[in-house]
Amino acid sequence: MSEVALPLLGHTCLGAALAWRDGERISVARFLGDAHRLAALLPAGGHVLNICADRYRFTVGLAASLLAGKVSLLPSTHTPETVRQLAAFAPDAFCLADGACDIDLPQFQYPELAGPDHAGPVPAVAADQLVACVFTSGSTGTPVPHRKTWGALVRNAAAEAERLGLSPAAPHAIVGTVPPQHMYGFESTVLLALQGGGAFWAGRPFYPADIAAALDAVPRPRVLVSTPFHLRTLLAADVALPVTDLVVSATAPLSGNLAAETEARLRGPLLEIYGCTETGQTATRRTALTAEWQLFRDVRLSVEDGQAWAYGGHVEQRTALGDILEPTADDRFLLHGRSADLVNIAGKRSSLSYLNHQLNAIPGVVDGSFVMPDDEQIDGATRLWAVVVAPGLDRAALLHALRERIDPLFLPRPLLFADRLPRNATGKLPRAALDELCRRLRGDHA
Repeated sequence: MSEVALPLLGHTCLGAALAWRDGERISVARFLGDAHRLAALLPAGGHVLNICADRYRFTVGLAASLLAGKVSLLPSTHTPETVRQLAAFAPDAFCLADGACDIDLPQFQYPELAGPDHAGPVPAVAADQLVACVFTSGSTGTPVPHRKTWGALVRNAAAEAERLGLSPAAPHAIVGTVPPQHMYGFESTVLLALQGGGAFWAGRPFYPADIAAALDAVPRPRVLVSTPFHLRTLLAADVALPVTDLVVSATAPLSGNLAAETEARLRGPLLEIYGCTETGQTATRRTALTAEWQLFRDVRLSVEDGQAWAYGGHVEQRTALGDILEPTADDRFLLHGRSADLVNIAGKRSSLSYLNHQLNAIPGVVDGSFVMPDDEQIDGATRLWAVVVAPGLDRAALLHALRERIDPLFLPRPLLFADRLPRNATGKLPRAALDELCRRLRGDHA
């Protein structure tokens, strides 16, 4: 055990709200009672794949695992191959679920946890205790674990809370459209509530009417934690939106126009978060007002031979970043896209991020993405594809609009139309699913 221990919660009162679930206000004391009861019931395995869809149950499972000295596994997907690789990584792993589950691991169903509220002090956790392994896709396809200690997670949550202006002295209610198992949802709904003294909505609303209802059901100040895809869908719907005191967005670049429209419709500021699995969250920007990102306090950035590195603050070791960054001041930078997104055609360079931004900014485009095929070349030059959801536009109109925004060399060939794109729960487009859609559409249009 480390000599340094940090509290599980930042709340100063056991009677404070930690969650709202099915119209019920759940107190810190109730949460701690549930966590202790679940910790006593968990199986012997040292690793937990917590797939609870209910955000409250997920968080109870996280706290129970902490109290029982178990490590939470947070992969990006639960495909059979990923689960096989997790089982090889952690042979003692079991799955904690709150519903039907077809994952090929020993399973433990979330039980009924009726009992008294917790009356003792808030538990403390050793700062060096391993809390979670978050996985990214390795170059060989094998998930690469990134180990997160309690101290690093607490420092990250504290840095985010400071930047967002949240604290136990000003309790906040968080509604998240992203799952708690995803690193962004984990940090900005679960950890932000635990360490920032706030509370969260237990559900994960997806449809615009459900998001509006969830926001309306929690007290102000309200925080909506979402993604560009969910925000675009929300604003396109004909639903009344409650005043939202803060909107947080991540997982994909957000356009200034969408940020400004979000602020106008929800009547609160929007802050976009920059970060990655390896470092956690490291910077924010008010996207409606500026393209510059501001680093969290004590986090530093350096660029050497085109490679950006983050260090300091809650970033435990100097870490290479996969993005092209341009420092503009000691604590500020511009983001020019991912290194892997660079496109070079006939000596001209662009990035998929920039091209996607221009495509989605065209009036009438509901969703769209450029694709760089692995082997699509004509006369030795790379040809980009694009797939788009744009019910009111035809191919000629869309290509005309693109010509006004991008160099003709980057115009997509082919340009494919779809009813929807295969985005996952966080609004991202898995490359394998996008490739499969493009292959099917090309067959349909052959």
